[in-house]
Amino acid sequence: MPSDVHPFEARASDADLADLRARLAAARLPEAETVRGRWDQGVPLADLADVVAYWRTGYDWRSFEARLDEIGQFRTTVEGLDIHFLHRRSPRAEATPLILTHGWPGSVAEFVDVVDELADPADGDAPAFHVVVPSLPGFGYSGKPATTGWGTEKIAAAWVVLMHRLGYDRFAAHGGDWGGNITTVLGGRFPAHVLGIHSTFAAGPPGLPMDGLTPVERRWAEETRHFWRHRAAYAKQQATRPQTIGYSLVDSPVGLLAWILDKFAEWSDTEASPFETISRDRILDDVTLYWLTRSGASAARIYYESHNSLDPQLRVDVPAAITMYPRDIEKTPRAWAQERYRNIVRWNAPARGGHFPSLEVPGYFVKDLQKGLAAVLHT
Repeated sequence: MPSDVHPFEARASDADLADLRARLAAARLPEAETVRGRWDQGVPLADLADVVAYWRTGYDWRSFEARLDEIGQFRTTVEGLDIHFLHRRSPRAEATPLILTHGWPGSVAEFVDVVDELADPADGDAPAFHVVVPSLPGFGYSGKPATTGWGTEKIAAAWVVLMHRLGYDRFAAHGGDWGGNITTVLGGRFPAHVLGIHSTFAAGPPGLPMDGLTPVERRWAEETRHFWRHRAAYAKQQATRPQTIGYSLVDSPVGLLAWILDKFAEWSDTEASPFETISRDRILDDVTLYWLTRSGASAARIYYESHNSLDPQLRVDVPAAITMYPRDIEKTPRAWAQERYRNIVRWNAPARGGHFPSLEVPGYFVKDLQKGLAAVLHT
């Protein structure tokens, strides 16, 4: 192992876990929502109360700690900031290095259920990968930037350094949400290092016309526009006042849970609850990681650093595989995506799945990623 990469082990203290349970027991909850559509004003009181009760009395954080250790945790310092990451090497000699980047309100918890199959697939004909899953700056066990500047461009450059330290000078990359943005920057800025990309985020340059779009693509464009105009107050808040909302997210576990659970509910391919497809434990793994690392404010600052900052002129010439899940919040018509991603070798629009496919449809996600990256690597 390189001398500047160190094994990492996280253990929450019993006192911290007891404090969390005490805060949950003492939580002050508002009255119920005043609308019939249960989620129309946000997380319904009854749903939140149920999750809070389970978080306090049934949820087991230690099992998630053990899972992270089982995969393999490490840290390294890049540009003065500690970067935490999971690293699972494949037993197959021909495996390709692959970096998976999460977004907000996600974390490395998004990928813990797919790492093993990506590294050592049951299908001997499927491609295998040496999987690296970093925590974004300000998220989880990565360090919290003390100054401005840690936007998506700097993060992408840090990922190149990280992969080099692991002996991976050329690698593939995948991401969604902010991870897809960062993956786009990786492909566009570092083609000498990036073999190709797979992304569930494929924003074209701004100002492209609706002319020539299919009815489905026109609906995608309209839904995406409606999302940013009417359902993105969280992004505006975190892009302009991350410190203000950060006090609530770091001080109140119920406030943190509601802020994050709202997005898992609204952005997943479900009808009445995110728990239709995502386990309650996995969502609580994610929320508890934010809580124990006190990263509600520091994670929110990625919006301050990078909201609407993707270079309109950036072009991605390395091979790209793009998947647009039907209930994701941003869906880009292929004609628009091709204005930025100049070498799309696979385009996929599944029938099911939302913003968190590795959690919602993990089996399908793995197969889609394998097929997409196989197309990328054989171009």
